[in-house]
Amino acid sequence: MAAPHDCSFGCTRYWCGKPAFPDGRRALPLQRTIVALIFLLTLASSLRAQSEDTDVQRPVPIFSAGMGFITPFQGGQPNLDPLISPIFLIPIGDRWLIESRDTFESDFATPPGSDTFHGVIQKEVDYLQVDYIANPYVTVTVGRYLTPFGIFNERLYPIWIRDLQSDPLILPIATGPSNASTGAMFRGGFAISPKVNLNYAAYYSTLIAVSPVDSDRSAGGRVGIFLPDQRLEVGGSFQHLLQDERSNSFGFHFAWQPPPIPLDIRAEYARSSRGSGYWIESAYRLSQIATAQDYLRNVQLVARMQQFFVGALPSEVLPTANTQEFEFGLNYYFRDNLRAVSSYGRQFSSLGNVNVWTVGITYRIVTPIGHAGAD
Repeated sequence: MAAPHDCSFGCTRYWCGKPAFPDGRRALPLQRTIVALIFLLTLASSLRAQSEDTDVQRPVPIFSAGMGFITPFQGGQPNLDPLISPIFLIPIGDRWLIESRDTFESDFATPPGSDTFHGVIQKEVDYLQVDYIANPYVTVTVGRYLTPFGIFNERLYPIWIRDLQSDPLILPIATGPSNASTGAMFRGGFAISPKVNLNYAAYYSTLIAVSPVDSDRSAGGRVGIFLPDQRLEVGGSFQHLLQDERSNSFGFHFAWQPPPIPLDIRAEYARSSRGSGYWIESAYRLSQIATAQDYLRNVQLVARMQQFFVGALPSEVLPTANTQEFEFGLNYYFRDNLRAVSSYGRQFSSLGNVNVWTVGITYRIVTPIGHAGAD
């Protein structure tokens, strides 16, 4: 693996003028195109700002944080997993936005022969990106961003959003060593017809071998078709790895919220040279049951079934044997941002069958920094 680039974080190998790779090759034409496009978008934004009416409400920064204390029991072995994840949204004008999310967590466990929990704090830069809203259909992103492969990584990963606290077995497929990419991304959506919307994302990521901002060199994209009346989305993802074995990965996703029912149904399938599999999950709130007592209206029932199949190439982050797992969960919402979570599951594989229990609590706060005012 090539040594990490020695420039400060945020530059690219093309911008600093150094060779992109150890053998002296220059940056790819795609990188030069991205740099030129970002320059033109910046210039256009500056010219537009000079001519726009400034008597508008100025957006303010937002601070948010998700916190949780999760206790999983894998095969009877308890772990203590406290976590805090601060998020910052900093608007610049009405077209630029800086976003960041970091995660600080620890996995406390009892080593063999000890009855005391030990662990270290793990730090991860989930994303740190600059967004430019070019128009209602295109947003340009540069920096470190969540890899847009499937739906779980971008939409469901935070502990205060997910219905079950364990990760799907196929999550590491195509999302890189830390579920994030570093480079440039174009994304957006538009209406194909009054009843059909299309959303898309296309990205290029460069290689960074330094934790906690590591990423693979890859290119890919995702496209989805959304039916607003039915609240139904189907779509697919593709990624080509531009390093190591230069393999391809692809996936499909499905999400449905039936309009008259407080029910979520989601599913994903992913396949790569390192493994393949699927998960399907449903979550139902008891709020619609007329005979339910007040406390039952805050209860959510969850179920998930998943399978993983080992691929031709080894992987350090995927299961090493064919695995099946089912889980049932029960969550209780004290408020929209505070809930108790619990689940039971059983995992089956040739390495042994184990029970998986999880209990915990999650909480999220959101607050503006400052007050909106006229520019």
